Amino acid sequence: MAKVRLADLMRIMRECAGEDEGVELTEMVAETPFTDLGYDSLALMETTNRLERDYDIRLPEEDLADITTPAQFVAYVNGRLAQGV
Repeated sequence: MAKVRLADLMRIMRECAGEDEGVELTEMVAETPFTDLGYDSLALMETTNRLERDYDIRLPEEDLADITTPAQFVAYVNGRLAQGV
């Protein structure tokens, strides 16, 4: 079973939406809100679409509304992968 690591999410986010020059995307930002990292809803939508394509899973928008940090996002995606959906 495929598994998404925090480093994978950060790489995909950089590729999809770039990176705020004032923020270094490392493991230390796992609990930092996306908004504090400079990522808006459009950046998260692009990242979600990419994860859906790359990992062949479905990530419903309504499930993502309460996800605010990279750590929460990774946990959610890995849960979906484990369910095979």
